[in-house]
Amino acid sequence: MITLEMNEEESKLLLNVLERYHSHLEVEVKRTDRREFREALKDREGKLKALIGKVKALVKE
Repeated sequence: MITLEMNEEESKLLLNVLERYHSHLEVEVKRTDRREFREALKDREGKLKALIGKVKALVKE
């Protein structure tokens, strides 16, 4: 297991970066014609959503 210590400001910044990347990834998935590449992107998107959920659980808004 890997642990990472951040202050509140850093954790909010990380969450913002992850959410922005997720929105770009969604567009890329929709625009991709190659099935294999699209499936790989969808897999990455699923992992990213899980990571965003973990960070959101830690961030106090």
